[in-house]
Amino acid sequence: MRVDEVPQDNSATFAGGRKAMYALGEDGKYRIVPSSGWEVEETVTTMAVAEFNEQAEQALARVKAGQSAPLEYHMYARRMDLQTLAQTTGMFRWRVRRHLKPNVFARLPDKILIRYADALGMTVAELRRLPDSL
Repeated sequence: MRVDEVPQDNSATFAGGRKAMYALGEDGKYRIVPSSGWEVEETVTTMAVAEFNEQAEQALARVKAGQSAPLEYHMYARRMDLQTLAQTTGMFRWRVRRHLKPNVFARLPDKILIRYADALGMTVAELRRLPDSL
């Protein structure tokens, strides 16, 4: 994208704010150009957030039914999926998937719980329980 093609839609996401984008200048070098947003980007971001919220609600229902561990709810509530959580913690996906089982999660050592808590930006105590209100 060239400097003169950087979106300037003044979308609601950035209402009055700017974000940096890289664009190709006339000299053929990339430079940082301020952008006020792009309506398409705002729409896609809104849809992705709604999808994560829906997944978090479904995970919450599974946790309350005893079918999943609180880790699954917190993963979606923090807008992560299985792949992202696995990469962030440095664990294999199959291992993270296994830890989503309530009986396995209940036996996890603090060392593993700390890795999850750090990746999710919370304490181990918060990780072990569901929030009081949503």
